[in-house]
Amino acid sequence: MHTDPISDFLTRIRNASRAGKEICVAPHSKFKAGIAAILKNEGFIRDFSDGKDDRGHKTLELTLKYVDGEPAINGIDRVSRPGLRLYFKSQEIPRVLNGLGISILTTPRGLMKNSDARRKKIGGEVVCNVW
Repeated sequence: MHTDPISDFLTRIRNASRAGKEICVAPHSKFKAGIAAILKNEGFIRDFSDGKDDRGHKTLELTLKYVDGEPAINGIDRVSRPGLRLYFKSQEIPRVLNGLGISILTTPRGLMKNSDARRKKIGGEVVCNVW
């Protein structure tokens, strides 16, 4: 049983990229698919798609991206977690590596990256940082 499925998802991505795997498979959810969509739009992964495992459960398959043999994702960390939720106003959203990375936030208008939330003046819960 997973107490934090988002941390599990991020750990699967981190481990697969460090191990040089082509594809990372995780249980499906709309929230995880939203995170994958942001990672694809920002160029951290090549693509993602839905699939099924051997038991018929829906999965999310991410095709990881590598640049000259190095993973495009150098780091991915969970910020807000079930034991400590972190919310920020739009002006207080922290920058990742002075703008080189992104934060993914959950806001009243859905999942979005930190620069979009700042531009739209929307605060929210910082889910993770990616660089």
